[in-house]
Amino acid sequence: MFPSVTIGLDLGDRQSAVCIVDAAGSVVEERSVATTPAGLQRLFGTRAPARIVLEVGTHSPWVSRQLTAYGHDVYVANPSAMYGARRRTKRNDRMDAAYLARLGRVDVQLLHAIRHRGEQTQAHLAQLRARDQLVKTRTQLINHVRGSVKSVGLRLPTTSAEAFAKRAAAHLPLALMDALTPLLTMITTLTAQIRAFDTQLEQLAQAAYPETQRLRQIAGVGPLTALAYVLLVEDPTRFATSRQAAAYFGLVPKLDESSQSTPQLRITKRGDPLGRRYLVNAAQYILGPFGPPCDLRRFGEALMVRGGPNAKKRAVIAVARKLAVLLHALWRTGTPYHPERRAA
Repeated sequence: MFPSVTIGLDLGDRQSAVCIVDAAGSVVEERSVATTPAGLQRLFGTRAPARIVLEVGTHSPWVSRQLTAYGHDVYVANPSAMYGARRRTKRNDRMDAAYLARLGRVDVQLLHAIRHRGEQTQAHLAQLRARDQLVKTRTQLINHVRGSVKSVGLRLPTTSAEAFAKRAAAHLPLALMDALTPLLTMITTLTAQIRAFDTQLEQLAQAAYPETQRLRQIAGVGPLTALAYVLLVEDPTRFATSRQAAAYFGLVPKLDESSQSTPQLRITKRGDPLGRRYLVNAAQYILGPFGPPCDLRRFGEALMVRGGPNAKKRAVIAVARKLAVLLHALWRTGTPYHPERRAA
């Protein structure tokens, strides 16, 4: 049975298109609404509960929370999964709103709906993302300084990003001093801000997310990796099995089987790239020179023995995939971590 009313909402930065269809699929109303809390309150605050469909985007987290608070049945559609590899060639805001309404009326499974995080989780995750942007900016500045010095036939000494500004200042060529000194000052400032974020995020993990301590039992999983995992997953019960966590972070291979053809494809890279990058970095540590003996390390080393040009890369991704599953299992069950359980 189709719902009595289905509303498609194509969110825009200032104005959003609205299309309302009835159970028979006939368009009852088409209009626009201001993409503001007040505008949505006027249109949906007093309306009888209805099924509302919107696409994921910049405004979808707070819009979905507000509409849910009014008692509506809200679905946030995933356009990349809904439209496939190619979007429609003929579209505008009004047509998109109608398309969402009709698709939501027929079968919500076709929307590949996602679930947005809570407001507090989103705010804490914003701190992690802000730190990540600072790190990227510092890396770009360091690369620029190194490249500029190379262009005059010199090289700066190898050093960590934290100590780069101090060590590079003593080796800058005189001709580039005026151009690069302000950049070193900026790098110093960014390093101090990154350290402040590290302290702030570690305190946040200890105070608000004690489950991160359980995840940090694994060598290579530090406070940032554990906090990112907990914030991105948010609720461990959302997955029926721990293996689904690997797919959530885009660490499982793509699937394109046909008849007898089962090609080996790359990973999907679905989900949040920040969380996937933290997991891959942890896997690189586990397989690196400082990684302690454990089941994960032996698993990765066994894959590298097979050889091939990309054996190391494949082993890192495979360990990251297993790590995503293991972290979820530790979080959900609360069991202690035994690094050499299989070996024992």
